[in-house]
Amino acid sequence: MARVTVEDCVEVVPNRFELVMLAARRARELSAGSSMTIERKNDRNPVVALREIAEQTVSVDHLQDSLVRSLQRVSFSDASDEELENEFMDAISGSLDSMDDDEDDDIVTSQMLEADVESQLNVSEGEENLD
Repeated sequence: MARVTVEDCVEVVPNRFELVMLAARRARELSAGSSMTIERKNDRNPVVALREIAEQTVSVDHLQDSLVRSLQRVSFSDASDEELENEFMDAISGSLDSMDDDEDDDIVTSQMLEADVESQLNVSEGEENLD
């Protein structure tokens, strides 16, 4: 990979890290069978990708979009805002219902503890009366 090629590319894509990501993406596209926009000249795909970027025969915006799509892990559906809002409200109400159930369980547990303490106190008082 010629240093001149990288220096030419930096004029088009100033950030070297972004340049590496874009060139790697373009090299993968070339490996997958995408057509070249320049002559190969016995160069490998990464060098061809850099030369294409330097000569601006390939769109940097297209490469950026392609890179983002390849790294994207979540697929966004075309659901309407109303559908999303309804799903959100259903999820929130489900959470609130489970919180109410937890509060009921806490009240029952609290009542059981109070009854246990009272029975222990009654047993203790009964033992003192026997003495």
